[in-house]
Amino acid sequence: MNIKTTVEDPALVGRRRAQLTQAAIACFSERGYHPTTIRDVAERADVSIGLIYQYVGDKEDLLFMALQEVLDIYMRQIPMALEGVADPLGRFCTAVRAYCRVNGSSVDATVLAYRETKSLRAERRAAIMQKELDTNELIAACVRDCIAAQLFEEIDVDIFVYQIVMFCHAWALKAWHFAKAMDVDTYLERGLKLMLRGVLTGAGEKRMRRLEAERVVPVAPAAPARPRRVSRR
Repeated sequence: MNIKTTVEDPALVGRRRAQLTQAAIACFSERGYHPTTIRDVAERADVSIGLIYQYVGDKEDLLFMALQEVLDIYMRQIPMALEGVADPLGRFCTAVRAYCRVNGSSVDATVLAYRETKSLRAERRAAIMQKELDTNELIAACVRDCIAAQLFEEIDVDIFVYQIVMFCHAWALKAWHFAKAMDVDTYLERGLKLMLRGVLTGAGEKRMRRLEAERVVPVAPAAPARPRRVSRR
């Protein structure tokens, strides 16, 4: 769905719209979509109102770009994370980790999507919903591969994928609770164990134990030794 621009340089349009999208996410998250004005976004982006109208037609364009942003990040980050991962169960876990980490770094955009998707006109809401389904398919494909490899039971793929999606979104939606108790990686690993408990076959449990044993856990560097005090007595 094309957004109006008077600028002919695609690279410049991309850079400016990325700048405006981040400013819009911040403003809409703090003030709400409806109270926020184009002037508010311009001030946050440190640009003129006139410049904004070179790249978008109205405030709804800014909301549409903001809601697309987090979905576009999933579409970039998940395939990138899966590169070089061949094991079906390893691919599933990698995809879920990548998805959840996007939420960890895009809390405001995730919350905004829940609050304000309804503010878009119908055809744009439909475009956002389709992009969500396209994103979910990245995880669904991994689930189907695990079923085919007999690592997962024969489960309802669509329901299971949405359980994963809602779990990942809950980090952003309930960050006020979870972020006080743990970081996103701890939340993710605890949740993965809970979700996998009900779907792994016997072979899947063995494969999961092997994958866990193979994972490299970063070790915090040892604190530098303090210099010994030399007695001057």
